[in-house]
Amino acid sequence: MIFRWLKQFMPRSLYGRAALILVLPVIVLQLVISVGFIQRHFEDVTRQMTRSVLVELRYLVETVAAAGPQAQAQARALGDPLALRTTIPAPTVPAQDVVRFYDLSGRVVIETLRDGLPMLGPVVMTDNKLVTLWLQMPQGMMQVVFDRARVSASNPHQLLVLIIVLGALMTLIAFVFLRNQLRPIKRMAAAAAEFGKGRIVPYHPTGATEVRAAGAAFLDMRNRIERQTQSRTMMLSGVSHDLRTPLTRLRLGLSLLDENDAAPLRRDVDDMQRLLDAFLDFARGDAGDALEQVDPLALVTQVVEDARRAGQAAHLAADTPADTTADPPSAVMLRPLAIRRALENLIGNALRYGSKAEIGLVVSDRMIRISVEDDGPGIPADQRDEAMRPFARLDPARNQDRGTGVGLGLAIVSDIARAHGGVLRLGESTRLGGLRADLVLAR
Repeated sequence: MIFRWLKQFMPRSLYGRAALILVLPVIVLQLVISVGFIQRHFEDVTRQMTRSVLVELRYLVETVAAAGPQAQAQARALGDPLALRTTIPAPTVPAQDVVRFYDLSGRVVIETLRDGLPMLGPVVMTDNKLVTLWLQMPQGMMQVVFDRARVSASNPHQLLVLIIVLGALMTLIAFVFLRNQLRPIKRMAAAAAEFGKGRIVPYHPTGATEVRAAGAAFLDMRNRIERQTQSRTMMLSGVSHDLRTPLTRLRLGLSLLDENDAAPLRRDVDDMQRLLDAFLDFARGDAGDALEQVDPLALVTQVVEDARRAGQAAHLAADTPADTTADPPSAVMLRPLAIRRALENLIGNALRYGSKAEIGLVVSDRMIRISVEDDGPGIPADQRDEAMRPFARLDPARNQDRGTGVGLGLAIVSDIARAHGGVLRLGESTRLGGLRADLVLAR
């Protein structure tokens, strides 16, 4: 329970945790040394020095008390050799001890003097130079003044200041070296994050041996993925050519037959063409589509207008911003053909199972969210993950009688979202009552 409570206060970043690992032992070490030094210097050494002066004060008190009327002369005679300035009777006497609240050694001095001198009155220690005390004598109150250096070491804070300054300096030097070691990790993380968004940035492994090994493994992985993508693109080019040619010949052959006899076969050929296009769209992904600076609002508006010209009941949501061209940060790096294909699939999917589709757009500093809502039957919450898998057919949930397909529409959109470092989320439309599909893209 304690560790869980402390975990919420721990830094999240690698720099923060590394700094904590570096600074915490230094602080603990300084605290231990400081406490030990204070215990040793402000108590033990001060107490020993005060006891030495206490012997002289006892001798002074005994001699002056026995001097009777000659107490003042006797006090002066002994005070000079002992470096004690005495005044008897004392002109003024304070009501209580006077010592600064942070003067730890002063409190030890007063405590030690009071234990050895029962007749000790008030003690005043307002600075680090003098100690003034009053003693109750048979002849009256006697004031004694002596140098503070006799009961406590001068400038005892120097060691503490030296420890703190050296600790801060060494921590700064260590942090500079640590930052140089963490920089390659941040560069590799940035390259991996960009690659997750479909962007290839230059990266060369640097840093410690372990970091170099991780960077080399990342480069090998990225190169393998790039080779697989290129191989898939080349394979798709061949498949597209080899399969479309026989279908074209079949259409030509069917055009020579009687219309009544050829109609069912022509529908089969059309279905095969549509299925082939769906397979190719799913396998193609974003191959051949380069990243460009795209205004998301202009892209979404264009897709919706194309759908309306095609006779589809699609429109922008009322809360969609009217214009983002005046805001330069709204332009983001996207693959426009892939995003267009994803939106067309979502709109087509919404209108296949509903009567209208509403498209919304939200642009923030960190992400872009394009939502497509419909008034269809929707998808139950426990089947939404299954709906985004390739070749998934959710007959009870989506009323497949209203359209035919191979279950690749949402899978294609999900694949495009991942290529942009984003995700496809399915939920319930609060405005239309059907399905809500959110295409979330990282910026």
